[in-house]
Amino acid sequence: MQKVILYYKFVPIPDPSAVHLWQKTLTESLNLKGRIIISKDGINGTVGGDIKAVKAYIKAVKAYHIFKDIKYKWSDANGSEFPKMSVKVRDEIVTFNATRELKVNDRGVVGGGRRIKPEKLHQLIKQKGQDVIFFDGRSKYEANIGKFKNAVTPEVRTAKDFIPILESGKYDNLKDKTIVTYCTGGIRCEVLSMLMKNRGFKDVYQLDGGIVKYGQLYGDNGLWEGSLYVFDQRMGIKFSNKAKDIGDCIHCRKKTSNYENCAFKSCNNLVLVCNNCKRIASNLYHSIDCYHRDLSIAP
Repeated sequence: MQKVILYYKFVPIPDPSAVHLWQKTLTESLNLKGRIIISKDGINGTVGGDIKAVKAYIKAVKAYHIFKDIKYKWSDANGSEFPKMSVKVRDEIVTFNATRELKVNDRGVVGGGRRIKPEKLHQLIKQKGQDVIFFDGRSKYEANIGKFKNAVTPEVRTAKDFIPILESGKYDNLKDKTIVTYCTGGIRCEVLSMLMKNRGFKDVYQLDGGIVKYGQLYGDNGLWEGSLYVFDQRMGIKFSNKAKDIGDCIHCRKKTSNYENCAFKSCNNLVLVCNNCKRIASNLYHSIDCYHRDLSIAP
């Protein structure tokens, strides 16, 4: 049985290079694949493999005292999610370009929004109604196939885009609202909620456990709609067979959650293409950016 785990922890790491060597050796010994990023401020990992190996990995990680209380989010897998294991040391475990602003202690990000568990989220909305605004902490292409109902989904491609857009004044009208930031597993909204508070957003929450935890509890019977984009070969997962498609096929505008790579090899963008158009159009699907190019150029 194959499984994938998603986890992170913001905590001061005295020697990231030593943790890097340990993680690389550990994952190789267990034949695990995925991605792990380490910085002086913490660790962020997506790791997949045989369930026994994944459990052995978690046991080993918990033995290191600063990681003993990491919470892991599990999902089913088939073993083809990752081509290899990548373990890297970077300046940030999520690249917001906020190295000077981000402060971390043993309890996590300093100055972040209040954590709200999925079970309490519905109660908050019942109390405050339309004053509660969901604010997506992911990229636009992630939000295109799944989001919380009526959420604000900023036009961002990477986490680096959030600081400029927050400082542009575009969302100043929300500064007196109750903001609930959310992301896949919780890591991005830990930082985003801090950035928003630092820029005058007064009442900011972060969804504890992210979309993954919410979806595990409520499936498609709550406030979530669509598919959850994931950064592996699956590209998207659904919480139940009742999940609906909310993305628009680039060709026929039919609803879909299927992403494909742009047919231009020089383009790194993803394209929403329904399965029917994928079959008919073969390699003729292109990203929006590529429609502004000369499409006579061979892909």
